[in-house]
Amino acid sequence: MANSVNTNVSAMIALQNLNMTNADLNKTQGRINTGLRIANAKDNGAVWAIAQNQRATSQSLNAVRESLQRGQSTVDVAISAGETVSDLLLQMKEKALAAADASLDANSRTALNEDFKALRDQLSKAVSNAEFNGINMVKSGGTTIAALANADATSKITVAAQSLALGGSNVTVAAAASIGTISAATSMITTVNASIVNVSTALSRLGTGSKSLGSHLDFVNKLQDSIDAGVGNLVDADLAKESAKLQALQTKQQLGVQALGIANQSSSILLGLFR
Repeated sequence: MANSVNTNVSAMIALQNLNMTNADLNKTQGRINTGLRIANAKDNGAVWAIAQNQRATSQSLNAVRESLQRGQSTVDVAISAGETVSDLLLQMKEKALAAADASLDANSRTALNEDFKALRDQLSKAVSNAEFNGINMVKSGGTTIAALANADATSKITVAAQSLALGGSNVTVAAAASIGTISAATSMITTVNASIVNVSTALSRLGTGSKSLGSHLDFVNKLQDSIDAGVGNLVDADLAKESAKLQALQTKQQLGVQALGIANQSSSILLGLFR
């Protein structure tokens, strides 16, 4: 190769190598700064697109989790109200049994009847106040829960409302029921017994629904964790590897600068030919 002051091939090659080293160094520093091996579509379009789709699924599962949690809370409030109703029915049965005693005097029967009506009214209040986020599952015409079950909203977990209102299908005790007479008290024992059985069945359904919501919530949490881990496997940088590579590139950069300096000095050697 001819010696020339116009074209310094060695310097050109050294500069190209230095530019490549600088580019690799910038890329490695970017990975260390962001913690990502693939931070945007330019790094690897196919892998970035896959990761982005999985991120969308993971974020959608946040809405599923919130829906399941709201549903579970609503059902749990309904269960609490149902347990209160069941306890009140047990007390009402006790009052009805006591009032069925023919040996009671009028004052005692009146007192038992007042206690019974107070329990009846308390039951009604417990049902009307069993509300969470504006939803009441145990009042007459209560709301059925339909929580999201997947990220596409194509599947839902349904928990049916269970009416525990007075005079309803489960609590057959009338809203104006009383035990003021022996016959009324005797009849009320049968009515309350049936209500206790019905409420227990309704509570069993609500409990099963709450358990289903809780189990699916656990699954969604695990699914979201797995998706996030999968995205990390696709795009996260191996920082130990990148740290070692950074050290190597920094050394290579220094050598490249020195090589470029030596190559730039080669033209001055030609001056010795003219002395």
